[in-house]
Amino acid sequence: MPGRYLKRTWQYDPGIHAPAKYKRACRYDPFVPEALSTLRISLDGGVAGVVSEAEQAIRSLNDGSQPALAPLARLLLRTESIASSRIEGIQMGVRELARAEAKLDSGQKTSQTALDVLANVDAMLLAIDDAATASKFGIAQITAIHKRLMERAENKRVAGNIRTRQNWIGGNDYNPCGADFVPPPPEDVTRLLVDLCRAINDDRLPPLVQAALVHAQFETIHPFEDGNGRTGRALIQVVLRRRGIAPSYVPPVSIVLADAKKRYISGLTAYRGDGVSEWIGYFAAASARAAELGRKYLMAIAQLRDRWRAQLAALQSAPRADAAAWSVIDILPANPMISSATATAATGRARSQIYQAIEQLQAAGVLVPLSQSRRNQSWEAVGLLELIERMEAGERMKKTTTP
Repeated sequence: MPGRYLKRTWQYDPGIHAPAKYKRACRYDPFVPEALSTLRISLDGGVAGVVSEAEQAIRSLNDGSQPALAPLARLLLRTESIASSRIEGIQMGVRELARAEAKLDSGQKTSQTALDVLANVDAMLLAIDDAATASKFGIAQITAIHKRLMERAENKRVAGNIRTRQNWIGGNDYNPCGADFVPPPPEDVTRLLVDLCRAINDDRLPPLVQAALVHAQFETIHPFEDGNGRTGRALIQVVLRRRGIAPSYVPPVSIVLADAKKRYISGLTAYRGDGVSEWIGYFAAASARAAELGRKYLMAIAQLRDRWRAQLAALQSAPRADAAAWSVIDILPANPMISSATATAATGRARSQIYQAIEQLQAAGVLVPLSQSRRNQSWEAVGLLELIERMEAGERMKKTTTP
């Protein structure tokens, strides 16, 4: 990425609580990238081919989507959000996180790590439901995504606030001298974000190229004190949704990026030099793998849901076709662990009908209770968490799950 390095001096600060060597004045070189509006892209045939294949893979993932499959879409988005958190070192076991989510649904407290991961899910939902559909995408949409991400974090003071001081990646905690990368000075951030939003609203580039550039440019600007990586990966999905190639199902790109984190970081580093085309090729290949993984995953989940329905139908006193139990099965993909309150809200059925449905689903082996206590009780959808674990580990579905 064309740009320029500035020569700056970090001022001597005797007042900080740090070893003497970190109090001294020192030189650092923040990088100011060229505006995307002036960038000229030239892709060789190989990279252009990968981009085309990746876009087709994402469209194939979205083929056949319909409102009835909305719970599958939410599960895929949830998986993408969790993987994005994992890249930042914020992670929980799949089962542990599902239990934490069930606790929150019933009004109980949970850990800060769980709150951080679930906040990323909420931020991603906001990104694709609101920001991606805005008539004109702007800085307000970016700060809204970031606010949703960070508003329950321990450093929630930064939520939605564009930085007003220099930040840096790597090095030490006291100054940017010797850092791995120093983003633009704060006085350049707003100008660069305005240009970034202009690029998001533009549709002249292929969607995958646009998403790759927007993400890498955002990470280069690093406009917030914290939460830049997760916000930047949400912008990938904003672009793909706005461009119409991922109208229902997000390709879980973060799973692929998380599985090769060093390669991902080196790609972003290459982007800040003369490797823009290299970065686009890597990003497109990762997106193609993510779309294929997501497609196989959705097929496996759909097959599991069919098996649940068969188990329910096989009961000696199977529920009628309009019974609440069938509606609960439909929402289970979005709720690996479910409470009666969640099921009531999601299905719109009466609480009494939900209680009967849960009893029937337990009898059919579709749900199992998480405890013997009836207080704040939740149930697990049998077999679903195992599939999610495989997905979030980046493991491809077995051939037996494909047609």
